[in-house]
Amino acid sequence: MSKVKVQRSKKQSRKNLWMQITVVVVLISFIVFFVLSNVFKSNETTNKDLENAMNSKTAYSFVKEGELSFTDSKGQFSQRIDIEIADDDEQRTTGLMFRDKMDEDQGMLFIFDSEVPQAFWMHNTILPLDIIYVNSKMEIVTIAKNAKPYDDKSLPSTKPAQYVVEVNAGYCDKFGINKGDKIVWRRN
Repeated sequence: MSKVKVQRSKKQSRKNLWMQITVVVVLISFIVFFVLSNVFKSNETTNKDLENAMNSKTAYSFVKEGELSFTDSKGQFSQRIDIEIADDDEQRTTGLMFRDKMDEDQGMLFIFDSEVPQAFWMHNTILPLDIIYVNSKMEIVTIAKNAKPYDDKSLPSTKPAQYVVEVNAGYCDKFGINKGDKIVWRRN
């Protein structure tokens, strides 16, 4: 082969190699773009779904499942509320998240399988709340008053609790609900 043909062949090989590299880079770029666009689209969908759920009055409307009464330490009636009951992991995890209103005479009762130290937080919770920890004897052992919306700070019970009652912030002060008082509740 002549020297010119060898040089052309080398140039052609380099040109082909660069073409192949360019094609591979373009394909990888396309794949990366496609994957990232789907990830962001998925996040947009999730955020839109969350926003729709938060704005939907039917998705998070109060559903009365029982009644709960507060009594003083001697058993004298103090106040009554309608309650929703959270007695499984999914319901306890969601709790009152995303709710933008709750009447003064409404609340949520969380029921746990055993009496242990409990801790709640206000993640994705729009309403300020009073969080009332109750032991297996139905005695209030701790009250976390005026829990701040969206706060991820842990609000633990000072003693083991098997029940937790959430009501609007200020409820306990307004109606004189205190540590040592009791609850009595029933399911509908």
